[in-house]
Amino acid sequence: MSRARCPHCQRPLSHCLCADISMLQHQRPVTILRHPSEQQHAKATAHLAALSLSRCELIDGEGPADFAAFIANSDMRRVGLIYPSLASQPLEQADVGEIDSWLFLDGTWRKAHKLLQLNPWLQSLPSFHFAHAPASAYTIRKAKRSDSLSTLEAIAYTLATTEQAEVNGLHQLQRALIEQQLQAMPSAVRQRYREL
Repeated sequence: MSRARCPHCQRPLSHCLCADISMLQHQRPVTILRHPSEQQHAKATAHLAALSLSRCELIDGEGPADFAAFIANSDMRRVGLIYPSLASQPLEQADVGEIDSWLFLDGTWRKAHKLLQLNPWLQSLPSFHFAHAPASAYTIRKAKRSDSLSTLEAIAYTLATTEQAEVNGLHQLQRALIEQQLQAMPSAVRQRYREL
């Protein structure tokens, strides 16, 4: 039998994070394409990010049909994809004046890459990477790349860099998620994570 979930944050009622969610006002809309495998992941941050942003759409799917409405309703020349590639520009030095909205891929690096491969339209977007992002504080989930950030951290860095948004609330929410997950771990396992 599944545990009762909070209707707002979608987390088990015993692990509700609504008290830690604050609304961030920002200029450019944010869209998150979330790989389906992330929907029920206890450590995922995309849904929490979406609840914290004043202008955000979270879309679950893998292929173009899943994102057809977004594609139809967007001017793809003005959507900035946050994803590192050979063609991407460093966000910190880029002129983003022509960018109207930001697009993020949510999932492990492997799943995000799969989204990119299954959706050739993504590869035609102006894309950006982080040249000077801070080290991730998202220690409860391992990643193969040393420059990995959680989706929430990537959004926070993008908005802080491009419009000087006050993103402390996003970081506080992630800290609350991390602490909650650590408290649910056996003490020996929790200690290993705290030492990271």
